[in-house]
Amino acid sequence: MTDMTHSIRMPASLRALGNIVLFLLRSPTSAFGLLVLALLVLAAVFAPWLATHDPYVQDLGNTLQAPGQGHPFGTDELGRDIFSRLVFGARITLTIIFLVSIVVGPIGLVIGTSSGYLGGRFDTVMMRITDIFLSFPSLILSLAFVAALGPSLNNAIVAIALTSWPPIARLARAEAMTFRNADYIAAARLQGASRLRIIVKSIMPMCLPSVLIRLTLNMATVILTAAGLGFLGLGAQPPLPEWGAMIATGRRYMLDNWWLVTYPGLAILSVSLAFNLLGDGLRDALDPKQMNRR
Repeated sequence: MTDMTHSIRMPASLRALGNIVLFLLRSPTSAFGLLVLALLVLAAVFAPWLATHDPYVQDLGNTLQAPGQGHPFGTDELGRDIFSRLVFGARITLTIIFLVSIVVGPIGLVIGTSSGYLGGRFDTVMMRITDIFLSFPSLILSLAFVAALGPSLNNAIVAIALTSWPPIARLARAEAMTFRNADYIAAARLQGASRLRIIVKSIMPMCLPSVLIRLTLNMATVILTAAGLGFLGLGAQPPLPEWGAMIATGRRYMLDNWWLVTYPGLAILSVSLAFNLLGDGLRDALDPKQMNRR
């Protein structure tokens, strides 16, 4: 019986993940963030079934219809169903979040931990480059990159990724500088571990929780920057149902047709707020003091 109990026991990583999720669900704000993000993922996955109309089909005889009459969120200036476009726009938002995360996280973590551990001239050069990026507002710098690359969704993602890694690198560097003089790092050096092995095996895992929290908090800025680029016509191009681009096309009619900008704006607000609340919850959940209490 004891052997069977040990055999079905969950791995430590799954138990730790379950504890974090339970901790987040106990907080109303973190639970709200999880709920909104879960709805975003579900909307993106099941978009073809949730959408009531084709988001790209124009119906010029049914333009600027108020919410109701078969269109829960109304129609736009070309007669397209706004609810369906919002649902399919969730896919674009998740694509931006995913691609930026897998680029920004590793780049910031590698640059920050390497600079913090190695120090010296390498640290000076990398931090001055980081300072150059941080000296410009992210939206302005993204505009410059997109203007050079050309307006498109893919170029907007590249531009956002190029401007989002410096805060991650700064945080990882600060964490690495606190760990590089620790006893376990000194023991690894005495055992003959190379600098690369120490950075990858000993320092990066210790910096990962802080980087994950910061990355989650940065997602709100990423979403707002993507919406800003779409609003200015430099991000997703028509007829893609990107939320910022929907606001840009609807602002010409917003005085008489409030729903054109209200619902995309609420979608951007909700998702950005959800990432902020989730990031705050993760910061508390991954706090060593909180983990010791659990």
